[in-house]
Amino acid sequence: QVQLVESGGELVQAGGSLRLSCAASGLTISSYTMGWFRQAPGKEREFVAAITWGARSGSLIYYGDSVKGRFTISKDNAVNTMFLQMNSLKPEDTALYYCGAQNGRAYSSSRSYNWWGQGTQVTVSS
Repeated sequence: QVQLVESGGELVQAGGSLRLSCAASGLTISSYTMGWFRQAPGKEREFVAAITWGARSGSLIYYGDSVKGRFTISKDNAVNTMFLQMNSLKPEDTALYYCGAQNGRAYSSSRSYNWWGQGTQVTVSS
């Protein structure tokens, strides 16, 4: 059974930093596209960042336009965990952050993800 468990969300002031974690079990993250999405109240789920898998090309990294230059996605295959380092946080980054996994490469489409975690709340105060 696949489980994705997010952690690290909390209340932070604008300009601050947070590091989110996504611990996976039941699958090996190095063999899947792993992504971060977020959803604010009343809004659709938004793509944040993803790492794709690739036996020949290696992992590729992608970011949503609103987080480029501020957020960094990474993973530690040894502990089967993905991370999202978030710097220079803004109030508009406030959302429930989800991690997902898929066995394809449609990294920015939430509908392409096969498994999701329960989410971790990030709140940025102004």
